[in-house]
This record gives sequence, C-alpha cells and structure tokens, in this order.
Amino acid sequence: MSAKPKDESGLANLRKPFTGSQISKLPKETRKQIDERKNNSSVLVNCKICGGWHHKNAVHLDYVGHAALTDRLLDTDIEWSWEPLAFTPDGLPAFDRTNGLWIKLTVCGVTRLGYGSADGKSGGDAVKEIIGDALRNAAMRFGAALDLWHKGDLHSEDGEEFAGGNGAPVEQDNAHPPADPKPITGLTDAQFAQLSTLIETAKADTKAICDFYRIASIKEMTPEMFKHAVQAAHDKIAQNTRKAA
Repeated sequence: MSAKPKDESGLANLRKPFTGSQISKLPKETRKQIDERKNNSSVLVNCKICGGWHHKNAVHLDYVGHAALTDRLLDTDIEWSWEPLAFTPDGLPAFDRTNGLWIKLTVCGVTRLGYGSADGKSGGDAVKEIIGDALRNAAMRFGAALDLWHKGDLHSEDGEEFAGGNGAPVEQDNAHPPADPKPITGLTDAQFAQLSTLIETAKADTKAICDFYRIASIKEMTPEMFKHAVQAAHDKIAQNTRKAA
C-alpha cells in the first residue's frame, strides 16, 4: 500500500490546543516523598484532583492521556499508525536495554520517531504505559500538546534534578471527580526571598524550576508549589553536602 500524500493542513490539526476534559492531572512526587509514603501510610491521600493515591504534598502537572491523544490522531488522520522501530526474532516489538521502546508514528503520510518508558514498572500495565508514553512523545514532534511539554516536560532532567524524583506516575485507584484547581495567588515577598535564597544555596536552575512547575516566574507559585519547592531545595542542599563530604 502506498503512503498517503503529505497533508500539511491535516497535520496542523495536531497543533490545536487541548482543553478541558482532554487534559489530565499527573501527581509529581519528590524522591523523599516517595520513600516517605512507602514507609509511612499516614502521608498518603486519595487525591480529589487526580483520583490517585500519593503523598499529601505532591504537586500536579497537566498532561494529555492516551485516549485524548488517540482521539486527536483519529480526527487528524483516520489511517494514522505506529510501529516499533525494531522487532525481535519472534516478531514482537524490540525494547532497548533500559526497557524503553522506540516507535515510528505516521500521520498524514509523515513519519516521526518517539520514545516511551515506564521506569520501575513491569508486566502488561508497564507495556501499555510505555506505548502511551511513546505515542505522546512522538506526537509532540508533530506539535501535539507542545504547550504542555514546553511549560513542564514530564521527564525533564533539570526539573527532576531539583525535585529529586524520577517522574514515575503513581498507580491510580478509586477515582473521584476532579476538583477545581486552586487559583494562583503568588508568593509573598518573604516567601520569594526565602525560596530565592534556597535556590541559590542549592545551586539550582531557576528557569528549570519554573519549567517544572509550568510558571513564568517563581513569584507565581501557589502555596502548594512553594511548600513542595522548599522541601525539594532542602533535599538538594543536603544531597550537595553529602557529595562534597
């Protein structure tokens, strides 16, 4: 079967912003919070924002899920497809040495690469998560949900270094209707001064931190973000001290 001709107008549909129910919430925990909830169940909450169980002080990031992305792909090109970049001798998708998967996503006759992973997970659910992650990554190369990736890459190395986490989403269970997000109230002058000092002491990148929280300036942080960032900065300072020692 010959490939469909390149359709620039169709591809433009992928760049339309996702809104409302198309955007989901992903809990983001620091490494310290992950370790704490594993050892102390009292810090766990059944979140009304994302519907999952996670540390009570975790923050949330916006992302486009597998179903919403598939719906957009179908609206763009009913014949869109994906395939692994490589296959095993048995004809199955070939995963790399870190259990990640490279794929080729074809939309409107144009093919681009993507990569997916589900760090720390295994089994069938991990495979499905890897495929969904790879599709989102490849679709981003077409501009899908690019505004969300730009504001805070779910796998940003700089943001993760500051936060001290690995970005792996927690398992979802007992879902509840999402609550209205808290409005951005901004930091007080005292909070801004405190956090600025901590960031400087931690030798962290302010831009990477803003990208991590999807804000233009740390002044725009919500109280939840501020609390999370202060803890993350203390963790980073302690880590730097241990390395120096």
